[in-house]
Amino acid sequence: MLKTALKPRWIAGLVFALLLSGVFVLLSQWQLSRSTQHESPAASTTEEVKPLVDVLKPGQFFPGSVSDQMVTATGSYDPGKQVLVEGRLYNNQKGYWIVTAFEVNGAPTLKGVAASPQTWIPVARGWVADAAQAGPPPSGTLTLTGRLIPSEAPVPNVDAGPGRASAVSTAELINSWDVSSYPGFIAATSEVAGGVSVPLGDNVKALNIPPQPPAEQINWLNLFYAVEWVVFAGFSVFIWWRLVRDDYRRDLEDDEDDDYYDEFPEDPHASPATTEPSSPDPEHKVQQ
Repeated sequence: MLKTALKPRWIAGLVFALLLSGVFVLLSQWQLSRSTQHESPAASTTEEVKPLVDVLKPGQFFPGSVSDQMVTATGSYDPGKQVLVEGRLYNNQKGYWIVTAFEVNGAPTLKGVAASPQTWIPVARGWVADAAQAGPPPSGTLTLTGRLIPSEAPVPNVDAGPGRASAVSTAELINSWDVSSYPGFIAATSEVAGGVSVPLGDNVKALNIPPQPPAEQINWLNLFYAVEWVVFAGFSVFIWWRLVRDDYRRDLEDDEDDDYYDEFPEDPHASPATTEPSSPDPEHKVQQ
């Protein structure tokens, strides 16, 4: 069959099939790149600082539309309600987030037996490399600005210990602090008291958490087309192979016919000559 495949016309056919397969593969790659694209968000206003009391309501689910929103709030910290969240990275170094309860002025209050007279929100104030470097929050009334982030899920079966937390989980913190809280937390970028910026301290690093990248979605139709083009690429080579095989079989049949003609050159399709049997000698009648 190799001899048949090496015929000039089939070599040319193979080149054509490979070129066609290459085109199909390129089309498959293009469809694959189209199948995983970032979701094109609408005109985002997350970097526009808005009042927290206008963006989020306590006692409700955290809507995804306000995630990463820059907000501002006025109130005061409670130094008795502060925890360290371990395992947080800063420049690839593990350390702690300082998370403190912040009483929000003008926030709606919740109703119920366990509701507190004021509404609070956890604030991640900064990062420290060592737990001993975490100092108390600034006192008095101040205005903070930061990024609003949904509550994290607590790490199961982990006891972080006194003054520690496994995650910035609103559900976990309100049970520890015994307060009513917003369903999220703020990663602070600045704290201002009396019009003057409050420094974090020498060992405390600002978080400056950027907005999360847009969600990546899979377009299943483009993914199907990508697979389809790969199938077409393989099919083009398969068609060439089938044509070569058919040509090879025709060559075998022609060779068999040539061998038959060589064996029966006169009339290979004629049936062998038959000879009539000679009639037996006539019987002689015996007269009685």
